[in-house]
Amino acid sequence: MKYLLGIDFGGGASKATLIDTNGNIITDNTVEYPTLYPEIGACEQNPEDWINALCRNSKSLIEKSGIESADILAVALDSATHTSLVCDGEFKPLRNAIHWTDTRSKAQADKLRQKYGDEIFEKSFHKPDTIWTLPQLIWLRENEPETFGEIKYIFFEKDYVRYFLTDVFCTDYIEAEGSMLFDCNKMQWDEKLCALAGINANMLPPIVKPTDVIGKVTKAAANATGLKEGTPVICGTTDTVMEVFASGAVKKGQITLKLATAGRICVITDKTYPDINLINYSHFVDGLYYPGTATKSCAASYRWFRDTFGDDYKALDKLAESVAIGADGMVFHPYLNGELTPYANPNLCADFVGVRASHTKAHFTRAVLEGVAMSMLDCKQTLDALNVPHDESAIIIGGGGKSPLWRQIISDALGIKLIEMKYTDSSFGSAMLAGIAVGVFANAEEAVTKCNKIVSTTVPNEENTLKYKELFKKYKAIQKALEPIYNGEYL
Repeated sequence: MKYLLGIDFGGGASKATLIDTNGNIITDNTVEYPTLYPEIGACEQNPEDWINALCRNSKSLIEKSGIESADILAVALDSATHTSLVCDGEFKPLRNAIHWTDTRSKAQADKLRQKYGDEIFEKSFHKPDTIWTLPQLIWLRENEPETFGEIKYIFFEKDYVRYFLTDVFCTDYIEAEGSMLFDCNKMQWDEKLCALAGINANMLPPIVKPTDVIGKVTKAAANATGLKEGTPVICGTTDTVMEVFASGAVKKGQITLKLATAGRICVITDKTYPDINLINYSHFVDGLYYPGTATKSCAASYRWFRDTFGDDYKALDKLAESVAIGADGMVFHPYLNGELTPYANPNLCADFVGVRASHTKAHFTRAVLEGVAMSMLDCKQTLDALNVPHDESAIIIGGGGKSPLWRQIISDALGIKLIEMKYTDSSFGSAMLAGIAVGVFANAEEAVTKCNKIVSTTVPNEENTLKYKELFKKYKAIQKALEPIYNGEYL
Protein backbone atom coordinates (compact mmCIF):
# COMPACT_ATOMS: atom_id res chain seq x y z
CA MET A 1 0.00 0.00 0.00
CA LYS A 2 1.12 3.55 -0.79
CA TYR A 3 0.27 6.74 1.09
CA LEU A 4 -0.25 10.48 0.77
CA LEU A 5 0.64 13.06 3.42
CA GLY A 6 -1.04 16.41 3.99
CA ILE A 7 0.09 18.88 6.65
CA ASP A 8 -1.80 22.00 7.71
CA PHE A 9 -0.42 24.96 9.64
CA GLY A 10 -3.29 26.74 11.36
CA GLY A 11 -3.75 29.60 13.78
CA GLY A 12 -2.75 27.61 16.84
CA ALA A 13 -1.62 24.19 15.70
CA SER A 14 -0.32 22.03 12.87
CA LYS A 15 -2.24 18.93 11.91
CA ALA A 16 -0.86 16.17 9.71
CA THR A 17 -3.01 13.51 8.05
CA LEU A 18 -1.79 10.33 6.38
CA ILE A 19 -4.17 8.63 3.93
CA ASP A 20 -3.88 5.61 1.69
CA THR A 21 -4.58 5.75 -2.02
CA ASN A 22 -8.21 4.72 -1.41
CA GLY A 23 -8.78 7.81 0.72
CA ASN A 24 -8.78 6.07 4.10
CA ILE A 25 -7.14 7.95 6.96
CA ILE A 26 -4.36 5.80 8.37
CA THR A 27 -3.53 8.15 11.22
CA ASP A 28 -3.21 11.83 12.06
CA ASN A 29 -1.37 13.93 14.59
CA THR A 30 -1.61 17.48 15.94
CA VAL A 31 1.04 19.70 17.50
CA GLU A 32 -0.03 22.98 19.08
CA TYR A 33 2.09 26.13 19.11
CA PRO A 34 1.51 29.56 20.61
CA THR A 35 0.40 32.76 18.96
CA LEU A 36 2.28 35.71 20.43
CA TYR A 37 0.80 39.07 21.45
CA PRO A 38 3.82 41.26 22.30
CA GLU A 39 1.81 44.50 22.30
CA ILE A 40 -1.71 45.76 21.75
CA GLY A 41 -2.86 44.86 18.24
CA ALA A 42 0.11 42.56 17.63
CA CYS A 43 -0.35 38.96 16.56
CA GLU A 44 2.79 37.02 15.68
CA GLN A 45 4.16 33.50 15.41
CA ASN A 46 7.66 32.10 15.71
CA PRO A 47 8.53 30.28 12.45
CA GLU A 48 10.68 27.83 14.39
CA ASP A 49 7.46 26.62 16.03
CA TRP A 50 6.17 25.70 12.56
CA ILE A 51 9.32 23.72 11.78
CA ASN A 52 9.22 21.98 15.17
CA ALA A 53 5.57 21.07 14.55
CA LEU A 54 6.42 19.71 11.09
CA CYS A 55 9.17 17.48 12.46
CA ARG A 56 7.15 16.22 15.41
CA ASN A 57 4.07 15.57 13.29
CA SER A 58 5.85 13.66 10.53
CA LYS A 59 7.85 11.51 12.96
CA SER A 60 4.73 10.77 15.02
CA LEU A 61 2.72 9.75 11.94
CA ILE A 62 5.37 7.34 10.75
CA GLU A 63 5.79 5.88 14.23
CA LYS A 64 2.05 5.53 14.95
CA SER A 65 1.21 4.07 11.55
CA GLY A 66 4.17 1.71 11.38
CA ILE A 67 4.59 2.38 7.67
CA GLU A 68 7.82 2.76 5.77
CA SER A 69 8.49 6.41 4.92
CA ALA A 70 9.50 5.28 1.42
CA ASP A 71 5.85 4.32 0.82
CA ILE A 72 4.70 7.96 1.08
CA LEU A 73 4.16 9.01 -2.53
CA ALA A 74 4.03 12.77 -1.94
CA VAL A 75 3.64 15.52 0.65
CA ALA A 76 1.55 18.71 0.37
CA LEU A 77 1.29 21.59 2.81
CA ASP A 78 -1.31 24.26 3.46
CA SER A 79 -1.67 27.19 5.85
CA ALA A 80 -3.68 30.30 6.57
CA THR A 81 -3.09 32.95 3.94
CA HIS A 82 -1.85 36.52 4.66
CA THR A 83 0.72 35.33 7.23
CA SER A 84 4.09 36.63 6.02
CA LEU A 85 7.69 36.16 7.12
CA VAL A 86 10.57 38.42 6.11
CA CYS A 87 14.00 36.84 5.65
CA ASP A 88 17.56 37.88 4.89
CA GLY A 89 19.72 36.87 1.94
CA GLU A 90 20.37 33.47 3.49
CA PHE A 91 16.62 32.79 3.77
CA LYS A 92 16.81 33.18 7.57
CA PRO A 93 13.94 34.94 9.42
CA LEU A 94 14.62 38.52 10.48
CA ARG A 95 11.78 38.55 13.01
CA ASN A 96 8.63 36.65 13.93
CA ALA A 97 5.98 36.17 11.28
CA ILE A 98 3.15 38.70 11.21
CA HIS A 99 -0.11 36.78 11.50
CA TRP A 100 -3.01 37.88 9.36
CA THR A 101 -5.06 38.91 12.42
CA ASP A 102 -2.43 41.50 13.44
CA THR A 103 -4.08 44.95 13.52
CA ARG A 104 -1.07 47.26 13.98
CA SER A 105 -1.20 48.35 10.35
CA LYS A 106 -4.55 50.17 10.69
CA ALA A 107 -3.10 53.61 9.99
CA GLN A 108 -1.23 52.30 6.96
CA ALA A 109 -4.35 50.54 5.64
CA ASP A 110 -6.41 53.71 6.12
CA LYS A 111 -3.87 55.77 4.19
CA LEU A 112 -3.74 53.22 1.37
CA ARG A 113 -7.51 53.19 1.19
CA GLN A 114 -7.68 56.99 0.99
CA LYS A 115 -4.91 57.48 -1.61
CA TYR A 116 -4.94 54.30 -3.70
CA GLY A 117 -8.12 52.48 -2.69
CA ASP A 118 -9.73 52.28 -6.13
CA GLU A 119 -6.57 51.14 -7.92
CA ILE A 120 -5.80 48.55 -5.26
CA PHE A 121 -9.37 47.23 -5.36
CA GLU A 122 -9.27 46.99 -9.16
CA LYS A 123 -6.13 44.85 -9.02
CA SER A 124 -6.64 42.82 -5.86
CA PHE A 125 -10.49 42.72 -5.66
CA HIS A 126 -10.15 43.86 -2.03
CA LYS A 127 -9.90 47.12 -0.15
CA PRO A 128 -6.89 47.78 2.10
CA ASP A 129 -7.29 46.45 5.62
CA THR A 130 -5.00 45.18 8.33
CA ILE A 131 -5.26 41.54 7.22
CA TRP A 132 -3.28 42.05 4.00
CA THR A 133 0.48 41.80 3.54
CA LEU A 134 0.78 45.16 1.76
CA PRO A 135 -0.18 47.39 4.73
CA GLN A 136 1.66 45.08 7.12
CA LEU A 137 4.89 45.59 5.16
CA ILE A 138 4.41 49.35 5.22
CA TRP A 139 3.91 49.16 8.99
CA LEU A 140 7.13 47.18 9.25
CA ARG A 141 9.00 49.70 7.12
CA GLU A 142 7.80 52.59 9.29
CA ASN A 143 8.22 50.93 12.69
CA GLU A 144 11.19 48.57 12.25
CA PRO A 145 13.26 50.27 9.54
CA GLU A 146 16.49 48.41 10.39
CA THR A 147 14.79 45.05 9.99
CA PHE A 148 12.99 46.19 6.84
CA GLY A 149 16.26 47.28 5.28
CA GLU A 150 17.66 43.77 5.59
CA ILE A 151 14.78 42.05 3.76
CA LYS A 152 15.82 40.01 0.75
CA TYR A 153 13.00 37.44 0.60
CA ILE A 154 9.39 37.35 1.74
CA PHE A 155 7.76 34.03 2.51
CA PHE A 156 4.22 32.99 3.33
CA GLU A 157 3.69 30.47 6.10
CA LYS A 158 3.45 27.14 4.30
CA ASP A 159 6.06 28.24 1.78
CA TYR A 160 8.65 28.76 4.51
CA VAL A 161 7.98 25.29 5.92
CA ARG A 162 8.14 23.79 2.44
CA TYR A 163 11.45 25.60 1.84
CA PHE A 164 12.77 23.78 4.91
CA LEU A 165 11.78 20.52 3.22
CA THR A 166 13.06 21.25 -0.27
CA ASP A 167 15.27 24.37 -0.42
CA VAL A 168 12.88 25.64 -3.13
CA PHE A 169 11.48 29.20 -2.90
CA CYS A 170 8.02 29.47 -4.48
CA THR A 171 4.33 29.98 -3.79
CA ASP A 172 1.00 29.32 -5.49
CA TYR A 173 -1.33 31.80 -7.16
CA ILE A 174 -4.08 31.46 -4.51
CA GLU A 175 -1.62 32.39 -1.77
CA ALA A 176 -0.43 35.30 -3.91
CA GLU A 177 -4.00 36.57 -4.20
CA GLY A 178 -3.98 36.97 -0.43
CA SER A 179 -1.05 39.38 -0.32
CA MET A 180 -2.46 42.56 -1.95
CA LEU A 181 0.79 42.61 -3.93
CA PHE A 182 -0.67 40.59 -6.81
CA ASP A 183 -2.67 41.66 -9.86
CA CYS A 184 -5.58 39.19 -9.89
CA ASN A 185 -6.47 40.18 -13.44
CA LYS A 186 -3.01 39.58 -14.93
CA MET A 187 -2.18 36.81 -12.41
CA GLN A 188 1.27 38.20 -11.59
CA TRP A 189 3.07 40.23 -8.94
CA ASP A 190 2.32 43.91 -9.49
CA GLU A 191 5.29 46.29 -9.55
CA LYS A 192 3.30 49.32 -8.37
CA LEU A 193 1.72 47.48 -5.43
CA CYS A 194 5.16 46.20 -4.49
CA ALA A 195 6.53 49.74 -4.74
CA LEU A 196 3.86 50.96 -2.33
CA ALA A 197 5.18 48.39 0.15
CA GLY A 198 8.76 49.50 -0.51
CA ILE A 199 9.87 46.16 -1.95
CA ASN A 200 10.84 44.69 -5.30
CA ALA A 201 8.83 41.90 -6.87
CA ASN A 202 11.97 39.73 -6.95
CA MET A 203 11.78 39.53 -3.15
CA LEU A 204 8.56 37.56 -3.57
CA PRO A 205 8.43 33.87 -4.48
CA PRO A 206 7.98 32.63 -8.06
CA ILE A 207 4.37 31.55 -8.64
CA VAL A 208 3.35 28.00 -9.56
CA LYS A 209 0.16 25.92 -9.47
CA PRO A 210 -1.01 24.34 -6.18
CA THR A 211 -0.68 20.87 -7.74
CA ASP A 212 2.84 21.36 -9.09
CA VAL A 213 5.59 19.08 -7.78
CA ILE A 214 8.13 21.77 -6.84
CA GLY A 215 10.92 19.69 -5.33
CA LYS A 216 11.90 16.75 -3.17
CA VAL A 217 12.67 16.22 0.49
CA THR A 218 16.35 17.01 1.04
CA LYS A 219 18.74 14.85 3.05
CA ALA A 220 18.82 17.36 5.92
CA ALA A 221 15.01 17.58 6.00
CA ALA A 222 14.73 13.79 5.87
CA ASN A 223 16.96 13.50 8.94
CA ALA A 224 14.86 16.07 10.80
CA THR A 225 11.41 14.79 9.84
CA GLY A 226 11.76 11.05 9.32
CA LEU A 227 10.53 11.42 5.74
CA LYS A 228 12.35 9.65 2.94
CA GLU A 229 14.94 11.70 1.09
CA GLY A 230 13.68 12.33 -2.43
CA THR A 231 9.96 12.20 -1.55
CA PRO A 232 8.08 14.53 -3.97
CA VAL A 233 6.77 17.71 -2.37
CA ILE A 234 3.73 19.52 -3.81
CA CYS A 235 3.41 23.30 -3.73
CA GLY A 236 0.08 23.14 -1.89
CA THR A 237 -2.07 26.16 -1.17
CA THR A 238 -4.19 27.89 1.47
CA ASP A 239 -6.08 26.18 4.26
CA THR A 240 -9.53 27.44 3.33
CA VAL A 241 -9.51 26.12 -0.23
CA MET A 242 -8.17 22.81 1.08
CA GLU A 243 -11.04 22.60 3.58
CA VAL A 244 -13.47 23.53 0.82
CA PHE A 245 -11.99 20.78 -1.33
CA ALA A 246 -11.85 18.22 1.48
CA SER A 247 -15.53 18.78 2.23
CA GLY A 248 -16.47 18.03 -1.37
CA ALA A 249 -17.20 21.56 -2.58
CA VAL A 250 -15.88 21.38 -6.13
CA LYS A 251 -19.00 22.39 -8.10
CA LYS A 252 -20.73 25.72 -8.73
CA GLY A 253 -23.36 26.62 -6.11
CA GLN A 254 -21.99 24.53 -3.26
CA ILE A 255 -21.54 26.45 -0.02
CA THR A 256 -19.24 25.82 2.93
CA LEU A 257 -19.57 27.24 6.42
CA LYS A 258 -16.32 27.26 8.38
CA LEU A 259 -16.08 27.26 12.17
CA ALA A 260 -12.32 27.44 12.63
CA THR A 261 -9.91 30.01 14.10
CA ALA A 262 -11.67 32.40 11.77
CA GLY A 263 -15.16 31.79 10.43
CA ARG A 264 -16.04 31.91 6.75
CA ILE A 265 -18.96 31.27 4.46
CA CYS A 266 -17.76 30.52 0.94
CA VAL A 267 -19.73 29.84 -2.24
CA ILE A 268 -18.32 28.03 -5.26
CA THR A 269 -18.85 30.24 -8.31
CA ASP A 270 -17.69 30.45 -11.91
CA LYS A 271 -16.70 34.10 -11.59
CA THR A 272 -15.37 36.55 -9.03
CA TYR A 273 -17.66 38.86 -7.07
CA PRO A 274 -15.50 41.91 -6.33
CA ASP A 275 -17.14 43.67 -3.40
CA ILE A 276 -15.76 45.43 -0.34
CA ASN A 277 -17.54 42.93 1.94
CA LEU A 278 -16.29 39.78 0.19
CA ILE A 279 -12.96 38.00 0.09
CA ASN A 280 -12.34 36.64 -3.40
CA TYR A 281 -10.01 33.74 -4.15
CA SER A 282 -9.56 31.29 -6.99
CA HIS A 283 -10.38 27.65 -6.40
CA PHE A 284 -7.57 25.31 -7.47
CA VAL A 285 -10.12 23.71 -9.86
CA ASP A 286 -9.78 25.60 -13.15
CA GLY A 287 -12.56 28.12 -13.81
CA LEU A 288 -13.94 28.11 -10.26
CA TYR A 289 -13.68 30.58 -7.38
CA TYR A 290 -14.77 30.63 -3.77
CA PRO A 291 -15.76 34.18 -2.81
CA GLY A 292 -16.88 34.48 0.76
CA THR A 293 -17.43 36.48 3.90
CA ALA A 294 -15.33 36.22 7.04
CA THR A 295 -15.42 36.76 10.79
CA LYS A 296 -11.99 37.07 12.44
CA SER A 297 -12.47 35.27 15.77
CA CYS A 298 -14.74 32.27 15.39
CA ALA A 299 -13.48 29.11 17.08
CA ALA A 300 -10.71 31.41 18.30
CA SER A 301 -13.33 33.00 20.56
CA TYR A 302 -14.24 29.63 22.07
CA ARG A 303 -10.59 28.71 22.48
CA TRP A 304 -9.89 32.06 24.17
CA PHE A 305 -12.82 31.44 26.52
CA ARG A 306 -11.61 27.91 27.27
CA ASP A 307 -8.04 29.01 27.89
CA THR A 308 -9.03 32.00 30.00
CA PHE A 309 -11.75 30.47 32.14
CA GLY A 310 -10.87 26.79 32.09
CA ASP A 311 -12.62 23.48 31.32
CA ASP A 312 -12.55 21.41 28.15
CA TYR A 313 -14.85 21.87 25.19
CA LYS A 314 -17.14 18.95 26.02
CA ALA A 315 -17.67 20.21 29.55
CA LEU A 316 -18.31 23.73 28.27
CA ASP A 317 -20.79 22.43 25.68
CA LYS A 318 -22.65 20.63 28.45
CA LEU A 319 -22.86 23.83 30.46
CA ALA A 320 -24.09 25.83 27.46
CA GLU A 321 -26.71 23.20 26.66
CA SER A 322 -28.34 23.83 30.04
CA VAL A 323 -29.08 27.47 29.15
CA ALA A 324 -31.96 28.64 26.96
CA ILE A 325 -31.54 30.56 23.71
CA GLY A 326 -30.47 34.12 24.43
CA ALA A 327 -28.41 33.26 27.54
CA ASP A 328 -30.96 35.01 29.74
CA GLY A 329 -30.22 38.40 28.23
CA MET A 330 -26.44 38.17 27.81
CA VAL A 331 -24.95 39.00 24.40
CA PHE A 332 -21.37 38.40 23.23
CA HIS A 333 -19.67 39.99 20.22
CA PRO A 334 -16.65 37.92 19.03
CA TYR A 335 -14.47 40.85 18.01
CA LEU A 336 -11.29 39.79 19.82
CA ASN A 337 -9.13 41.21 17.02
CA GLY A 338 -11.54 43.61 15.36
CA GLU A 339 -13.96 42.34 12.74
CA LEU A 340 -14.20 41.80 8.99
CA THR A 341 -17.63 41.21 7.42
CA PRO A 342 -19.54 43.46 7.29
CA TYR A 343 -17.73 46.12 9.35
CA ALA A 344 -14.07 45.87 8.28
CA ASN A 345 -13.15 47.63 11.51
CA PRO A 346 -10.06 46.56 13.49
CA ASN A 347 -11.12 48.86 16.35
CA LEU A 348 -14.10 46.72 17.33
CA CYS A 349 -13.64 44.78 20.56
CA ALA A 350 -15.21 41.66 22.01
CA ASP A 351 -17.72 42.24 24.78
CA PHE A 352 -20.25 40.62 27.09
CA VAL A 353 -23.30 42.88 27.41
CA GLY A 354 -26.26 42.44 29.73
CA VAL A 355 -24.43 40.64 32.55
CA ARG A 356 -26.48 40.09 35.73
CA ALA A 357 -25.69 38.62 39.13
CA SER A 358 -27.81 35.60 38.20
CA HIS A 359 -25.55 34.68 35.29
CA THR A 360 -23.20 31.73 35.60
CA LYS A 361 -20.33 30.25 33.64
CA ALA A 362 -22.94 28.35 31.63
CA HIS A 363 -24.50 31.63 30.48
CA PHE A 364 -21.15 33.07 29.43
CA THR A 365 -20.40 29.89 27.48
CA ARG A 366 -23.77 29.95 25.72
CA ALA A 367 -23.30 33.63 24.91
CA VAL A 368 -19.95 32.91 23.24
CA LEU A 369 -21.40 30.18 21.02
CA GLU A 370 -24.41 32.33 20.10
CA GLY A 371 -22.30 35.44 19.56
CA VAL A 372 -20.23 33.63 16.95
CA ALA A 373 -23.46 32.37 15.36
CA MET A 374 -24.72 35.96 15.13
CA SER A 375 -21.46 36.97 13.45
CA MET A 376 -21.92 34.13 10.96
CA LEU A 377 -25.45 35.35 10.33
CA ASP A 378 -23.97 38.77 9.54
CA CYS A 379 -21.78 36.98 7.00
CA LYS A 380 -24.66 35.07 5.42
CA GLN A 381 -26.86 38.15 5.10
CA THR A 382 -24.03 39.93 3.31
CA LEU A 383 -23.82 37.15 0.71
CA ASP A 384 -27.59 37.08 0.31
CA ALA A 385 -27.70 40.85 -0.25
CA LEU A 386 -25.21 40.45 -3.12
CA ASN A 387 -27.36 37.72 -4.72
CA VAL A 388 -24.54 35.20 -4.90
CA PRO A 389 -26.36 32.00 -6.02
CA HIS A 390 -25.88 29.00 -3.75
CA ASP A 391 -27.46 25.73 -2.60
CA GLU A 392 -30.06 25.58 0.17
CA SER A 393 -27.76 23.63 2.48
CA ALA A 394 -24.17 24.21 3.60
CA ILE A 395 -21.29 21.85 4.27
CA ILE A 396 -19.92 22.62 7.72
CA ILE A 397 -16.15 22.55 8.12
CA GLY A 398 -13.61 23.42 10.79
CA GLY A 399 -13.02 22.20 14.33
CA GLY A 400 -16.03 24.02 15.76
CA GLY A 401 -18.30 21.94 13.54
CA LYS A 402 -17.46 18.83 15.56
CA SER A 403 -19.69 20.12 18.38
CA PRO A 404 -23.30 18.89 17.91
CA LEU A 405 -24.55 21.76 20.08
CA TRP A 406 -22.73 24.43 18.11
CA ARG A 407 -23.86 22.89 14.82
CA GLN A 408 -27.47 23.12 15.97
CA ILE A 409 -27.05 26.70 17.17
CA ILE A 410 -25.54 27.70 13.81
CA SER A 411 -28.20 25.84 11.84
CA ASP A 412 -31.00 27.43 13.87
CA ALA A 413 -29.48 30.92 13.78
CA LEU A 414 -28.90 30.92 10.02
CA GLY A 415 -31.98 28.87 9.18
CA ILE A 416 -30.08 26.46 6.93
CA LYS A 417 -29.43 22.73 6.84
CA LEU A 418 -25.85 21.79 7.68
CA ILE A 419 -24.18 18.74 6.14
CA GLU A 420 -21.33 17.14 8.06
CA MET A 421 -18.87 15.19 5.94
CA LYS A 422 -16.69 12.41 7.35
CA TYR A 423 -13.54 14.43 6.64
CA THR A 424 -13.23 18.21 6.23
CA ASP A 425 -9.83 18.99 7.65
CA SER A 426 -7.51 21.01 5.43
CA SER A 427 -4.68 18.52 5.97
CA PHE A 428 -6.96 15.83 4.50
CA GLY A 429 -7.56 18.12 1.53
CA SER A 430 -3.82 18.57 1.11
CA ALA A 431 -3.31 14.81 1.16
CA MET A 432 -5.91 14.48 -1.63
CA LEU A 433 -4.23 17.34 -3.50
CA ALA A 434 -0.94 15.44 -3.31
CA GLY A 435 -2.81 12.48 -4.82
CA ILE A 436 -3.98 14.56 -7.76
CA ALA A 437 -0.46 15.89 -8.29
CA VAL A 438 1.10 12.43 -8.59
CA GLY A 439 -1.76 10.83 -10.54
CA VAL A 440 -3.48 8.79 -7.83
CA PHE A 441 -6.71 10.70 -8.54
CA ALA A 442 -7.61 11.95 -12.01
CA ASN A 443 -9.18 15.19 -10.77
CA ALA A 444 -10.86 16.89 -7.81
CA GLU A 445 -14.26 15.25 -8.32
CA GLU A 446 -12.77 11.76 -8.41
CA ALA A 447 -10.77 12.46 -5.26
CA VAL A 448 -13.86 13.64 -3.38
CA THR A 449 -16.02 10.75 -4.59
CA LYS A 450 -13.40 8.20 -3.62
CA CYS A 451 -12.38 9.68 -0.27
CA ASN A 452 -15.38 11.23 1.48
CA LYS A 453 -19.02 10.76 2.47
CA ILE A 454 -21.84 12.40 4.47
CA VAL A 455 -22.04 11.38 8.13
CA SER A 456 -24.80 13.63 9.52
CA THR A 457 -27.29 16.35 8.71
CA THR A 458 -28.44 19.12 11.07
CA VAL A 459 -31.84 20.62 10.30
CA PRO A 460 -32.88 24.04 11.65
CA ASN A 461 -35.71 24.31 14.16
CA GLU A 462 -38.07 26.95 12.79
CA GLU A 463 -39.14 28.12 16.25
CA ASN A 464 -35.54 28.57 17.30
CA THR A 465 -34.75 30.41 14.06
CA LEU A 466 -37.39 33.00 14.94
CA LYS A 467 -35.88 33.42 18.41
CA TYR A 468 -32.45 33.97 16.94
CA LYS A 469 -33.90 36.48 14.51
CA GLU A 470 -34.93 38.60 17.51
CA LEU A 471 -31.58 38.05 19.22
CA PHE A 472 -29.84 39.22 16.05
CA LYS A 473 -31.69 42.55 16.20
CA LYS A 474 -30.35 43.04 19.72
CA TYR A 475 -26.86 41.93 18.67
CA LYS A 476 -26.83 44.48 15.83
CA ALA A 477 -28.21 47.29 18.00
CA ILE A 478 -25.50 46.78 20.62
CA GLN A 479 -22.78 46.67 17.94
CA LYS A 480 -24.06 49.93 16.46
CA ALA A 481 -24.16 51.60 19.87
CA LEU A 482 -20.66 50.50 20.91
CA GLU A 483 -18.80 51.05 17.63
CA PRO A 484 -18.38 54.83 18.14
CA ILE A 485 -16.89 54.16 21.56
CA TYR A 486 -14.39 51.64 20.16
CA ASN A 487 -13.52 54.18 17.48
CA GLY A 488 -12.63 56.68 20.19
CA GLU A 489 -15.53 59.02 19.46
CA TYR A 490 -16.38 59.40 23.15
CA LEU A 491 -13.30 61.60 23.65
